[in-house]
Order: sequence, then C-alpha cells, then structure tokens
Amino acid sequence: MSLLHNLTDELKAAMRAKDVLKLEALRAIKSAVLLAKTSGVGDAELSEEDEIKLLQKLVKQRKDSAGIYREQNREDLAAPEDAQAEVIAQFLPEQLSEEAIEKIVDDIITKTDAQGMKDMGKVMGMASKEMAGKADGKTISNIVRQKLSS
Repeated sequence: MSLLHNLTDELKAAMRAKDVLKLEALRAIKSAVLLAKTSGVGDAELSEEDEIKLLQKLVKQRKDSAGIYREQNREDLAAPEDAQAEVIAQFLPEQLSEEAIEKIVDDIITKTDAQGMKDMGKVMGMASKEMAGKADGKTISNIVRQKLSS
C-alpha cells in the first residue's frame, strides 16, 4: 500500500506543477498497480516484491521503446520514453553499482563452486534472488557470463 500512497502524493504534486511528462508516467504506474491488484485472485494487496517487479517491468518497457525509436531515428519520441523511465525508476530501491554486483557474483560463484558456463543457471538463480529489485537482470547476466567464461 505504501507505493500507492506515495504515488497519490506524487500525482497531486505533478498536477499542481503542471508537469505533463511526470504525470503521464505516474498515471501509468497507478494504472499498472490497480490492474495488478484487480487481476490477482484472492489477495487484493501487492507485496513489496510484486511492486518492484511491476516497476522494473514498466522501466524496461520504456527503455525498450526508446531504443526502438532511436533505431528509427525518432529522437522526438525516444526522449519522452527515457524521461518516463527515469520518473518510474525513482520508485525503485537504489540500484547496485557494477562493482557491488561483481562482488556478490564472485561470492556466489565461490559458494556454489561453479566451474564454467555449465553452471550459469545455478549462479544466475541465486544472484537474481539475492539482488531482486536492486539490479537489472541483463547486467547480472552479463557479469555472470563474463566471470564464468574467464
């Protein structure tokens, strides 16, 4: 419920400031949260983990859209998508740096005694669970692949 409460306050502030871009991003978050709450069977409340996954999905969608627009030389459409991704990312927990991710991956590789690329699934599973919401899955995957292939 904390996300929805914070969201309402931010929506009011964006309306007062007449910040159209921020308002659009916040409305997208609210829409996704309400949709997730009503589509779930039984439990009407979203857990904090579900909220983080939802926000990460929204950020990824915006970044993917911006990338597609850039490939088509449509910077006028890519810029608002990037701005919305930044607004949505403000609601996510602080992201880990690449150095911190590498340290965690090294620890996991040591714990699991991973020997090569054949153990990537095992390492990725543990790393994704440990860094859920704190790091992008693609970044984790790239670092794990780099560590296991060397």
